[in-house]
Amino acid sequence: MTIQKPQYTAHATARGKGRDGQVSSDDDSGLQLRLATPKSLGGQGDGQNPEQLFAMAYAGCFLTALQLAAGRMGKVKEARNAVVHANVHMGQATEMDDLGVAVDILVEGIADQALIDAGHEMCPYSRALKHGAVVNVSKA
Repeated sequence: MTIQKPQYTAHATARGKGRDGQVSSDDDSGLQLRLATPKSLGGQGDGQNPEQLFAMAYAGCFLTALQLAAGRMGKVKEARNAVVHANVHMGQATEMDDLGVAVDILVEGIADQALIDAGHEMCPYSRALKHGAVVNVSKA
């Protein structure tokens, strides 16, 4: 998936020891976090990890898409009290000899599956995972 013209670009920087380093973003009000490997992966678990951050971002994005879809479908009331739970799983990938990621999205407070499906189709995170996203990697 490609985009024509970026409307917003988030900037983030990672430093230190990867999963046990630091991440920061100077956008808007800024954010700085200390990363820590989860206990389940042999770490101390005394900080945030990339999967937590991805799950939080995906949940927020999906909720926004769900509410936008509800507006377009004339179902604003149905989405008013929706809650989105994102579970990001990391483990051994079956297709390769390395780690992989799987995601479960659970929508609470909405019984209308067509509305949930419309939110999924509209969510940029869902589309990126379903259709792929352009990732450009280069030296700075």
